[in-house]
Amino acid sequence: MAQTQIQAARDGTVTPAMERVAERENRGPEFVRERVAAGQAVIPANRHHDALDPMIIGREFATKVNANIGNSETTSDLETELEKLHTAVHYGADTVMDLGTGSDLDEIREAHIEHSPIPLGTVPLYEAVKRAGSPEDITKDLLLEIIEKQARQGVDYMTIHAGILAEHLPLTDGRKTGIVSRGGSIMAKWMEENGEQNPLYQVFDEICEIFAEHDVTFSLGDSLRPGCLADACDEAQYAELDTLGELTRIGRDHGVQVMVEGPGHVPMHKVAENIERQQEVCDGAPFYVLGPLVTDIAPGYDHITSAIGAAMAAQAGAAMLCYVTPKEHLGLPEEEDVRDGLAAYRIAAHAGDVGNERPGARDWDDALSEARYEFDWREQFDLALDPDRARSFHDQTLPEDNYKEARFCSMCGAEFCSMRIDQDTRDIGEMEAIEGEERTDLESSPAADVNRPPVGTHQSGNLPPMADHEHGDPLEETGDD
Repeated sequence: MAQTQIQAARDGTVTPAMERVAERENRGPEFVRERVAAGQAVIPANRHHDALDPMIIGREFATKVNANIGNSETTSDLETELEKLHTAVHYGADTVMDLGTGSDLDEIREAHIEHSPIPLGTVPLYEAVKRAGSPEDITKDLLLEIIEKQARQGVDYMTIHAGILAEHLPLTDGRKTGIVSRGGSIMAKWMEENGEQNPLYQVFDEICEIFAEHDVTFSLGDSLRPGCLADACDEAQYAELDTLGELTRIGRDHGVQVMVEGPGHVPMHKVAENIERQQEVCDGAPFYVLGPLVTDIAPGYDHITSAIGAAMAAQAGAAMLCYVTPKEHLGLPEEEDVRDGLAAYRIAAHAGDVGNERPGARDWDDALSEARYEFDWREQFDLALDPDRARSFHDQTLPEDNYKEARFCSMCGAEFCSMRIDQDTRDIGEMEAIEGEERTDLESSPAADVNRPPVGTHQSGNLPPMADHEHGDPLEETGDD
């Protein structure tokens, strides 16, 4: 049987996936191999995912962003789900999770794997509930059957809710919002109804064997993550985290890559504590966090409340951020919600990398600032995280081409533009010195791909065309690596 990425790394082998990751991260292949061998970074790359452009998740690499997509019983079909995949790739998602609970799950999953240049994650427990009809009727054999099927289809990583144990359930009794994880609530109901320990915990060794065969990465689910600030860092959350540390070591012993999921809702002063505790308990396994949301008061704006926590988490050492859209807690996100959520999280990830002084991470900021000071509007738009949005906002009031040469925008106008006044105040020698300074060269920047424009940096030629987009196929704009 072929080796997994972590097995190859431990044996001293630099795989083609590691070579590609090193290229994208501007790091040495040997450094990549060492981090994978130590379990401090993962390369989710199922052997059957032929369309994949490999990427890496680890605290010593550029911070990554995941986008959730998926259908429900009442919404979406195959075409719509592929459009969601397009949107996620176009606006910069590094991975995507298919959380579908509706119809045609196998067909949709196989289409994603056929076309997706980014790793695909799933939660097999959701399909198990659909197949069984109710949580309490799930069997261990059914769980293993579904996990093996999805592994054979090419799923790169799976959320496995094996950390919530029967002895943890009484610890949630005093919570304001109880168990907010879908997978966690399903497993809790199963244990209450069947009077047994978590079935995923019981068959964890068998799951490891399946994952090793296909090189699937664990994303150990945080079933008891806090759903509000009041529940953050409580006994239930940390009891499960201890179990996740145990499972991390078991997975690694089987030669399987492991990352660990985290909260949730956490007040600002406890964000770093969560990261540091996970890193200690789980022996440096990559931490994949949802947000965290730092306040509970803003339904409709939770892409903002969570991006604040996400930036703090990234600086503290979180390896991947799961995006939150404005529809969080309210409804199923649509394309514009996905766009806003991914923008918020790409900002958070980049800000964390700048704060951690990753090599070259700030070069993008410097290049845009230089264009801004020089009133190079077209370069500003091209360098923006979302060029279409930046151009559209500018052109709402100053649409004509001559305003692309103007030394002002509509915010201050010509008379009160601070940078124009500053430039007019400086003498000719000062301005010549500023203009003579060498501009930031992003082509030679040591930054990782995700810290340089354009946002979408994955190979995308395998994706089918997406119709009815404002500027044609968005992936044509991002280009192929």
